[in-house]
Amino acid sequence: MINATNIRKSFGDLEVLKGVDLHIAKGEIVSIVGPSGAGKTTLLQILGTLDKPNVGKVLVDGIDFSKLGEKELAAFRNKHIGFIFQFHQLLPEFTALENVMIPALIGRKDKKKSEERAKEILAYLQLADRMDHKPNELSGGEKQRVAVARALINDPGLILADEPSGSLDSKNRDELHKLLFDLREKFGLTIVIVTHDKELAALSDRVIEMRDGLVQLPMES
Repeated sequence: MINATNIRKSFGDLEVLKGVDLHIAKGEIVSIVGPSGAGKTTLLQILGTLDKPNVGKVLVDGIDFSKLGEKELAAFRNKHIGFIFQFHQLLPEFTALENVMIPALIGRKDKKKSEERAKEILAYLQLADRMDHKPNELSGGEKQRVAVARALINDPGLILADEPSGSLDSKNRDELHKLLFDLREKFGLTIVIVTHDKELAALSDRVIEMRDGLVQLPMES
């Protein structure tokens, strides 16, 4: 699913990634852990085409990102990759349903079909009675489930999650952890999670530790 080779990334004189090699198989749930400043989020952004490496190559499903233009990258990202962020990043002026639909509409999918699909996913995530509410009317756990639904709307094969449980209380965190594994089984997803949450990391199929811009030897969970 993901093959990254010799990924290097610098911001000015600061070298954040120093030659990262990474392979993640289809259907895996992998957690990337390590101290702050290790380069975890930068790597995740590069894997998700949100940033480009200075050196190195990333392939997802055999597609070489370096050979795609900006429009092609945006279209690939919209269709094949779903993102879950720590602080949801929901648009406050839109309802839960509208927030979920946005990636589908950006991908120029039929509006009626996109609405039907969004309602299906929200119902699956036990949000059928909350879809007309705006983010400020939702709990933290509900907001994160809306964000999960948004990540799923275009039926991606890959989900990238950056500290997905970081802003949740223990109950909602546990529910999110279970949900990620349920989603893998239902939708056949590959999921890569950047996390400081040791409990979530321990549940993963594999844990990859980063330190000082490099991947350490993988630890089997």
